[in-house]
Amino acid sequence: MNLTLKIWRQSAADTAGRLVKYGIEGVSPDSSFLEMLDLLNEQLLQEGDEPVAFDHDCREGICGSCGMMIDGFAHGPRRAITACQLHMRSFSDGDTITIEPWRATAFPIIKDLVVDRSSFDRIIQVGGYVSVGTGSAQDADNVLIPKPAADRAMDAAACIGCGACVAACPNGSAMLFTASKLGHLAALPQGQEERYERAVLMVGQMDAEGFGGCTNIRECGAACPKEISVDLIGQMNRDLLVGAIKGAAGGR
Repeated sequence: MNLTLKIWRQSAADTAGRLVKYGIEGVSPDSSFLEMLDLLNEQLLQEGDEPVAFDHDCREGICGSCGMMIDGFAHGPRRAITACQLHMRSFSDGDTITIEPWRATAFPIIKDLVVDRSSFDRIIQVGGYVSVGTGSAQDADNVLIPKPAADRAMDAAACIGCGACVAACPNGSAMLFTASKLGHLAALPQGQEERYERAVLMVGQMDAEGFGGCTNIRECGAACPKEISVDLIGQMNRDLLVGAIKGAAGGR
């Protein structure tokens, strides 16, 4: 496959960026999108140019670091996959592909396609801890968690923090990310002690980071590579309301 790539190049956060056009030949339809970028970077190095900076790690759809906008879609045109799981057979010979970083105030650009997502880390950090009684370990069969609750917790815990929900949302909202982190613990007995206080703290941090609000467009759910349900946002809003009432009443 021979392709034309229009890639966002920006040397640093405080410099202007622009789309730069590159031609690349001999791309295998069976290669992944990141392998195609590797091939481009080898070409650029041979030509004496600086390679394109992009995040990657596991390349198995687990770590969430490979986030980028591909032809206007978070992680590309196929649903329920990350950029590293996107294969070049999804495109056609001669295509022009536009590749850009996440666009959100809370995700400042570091270089080229790399953005700073440490705002996600700070949201998680303010969630604090869970209160669990210590002592001798129980047998796993003695920890009674109903299967629907366990399934709900696992579905929420599937969030890999890639930021696609933020990038796809017209408001740059992190509601789905925050709701998934809260929903994971809210479904389990270990998370009940600080449940409502945690919701107040994490949503407060989310707002402080500069993320936008939710207006129920639901683009976040459509873009999520793990297909996390937007229903979790409703649960988060309910927990936030309870936490605000408890806080006003001096309760926990």
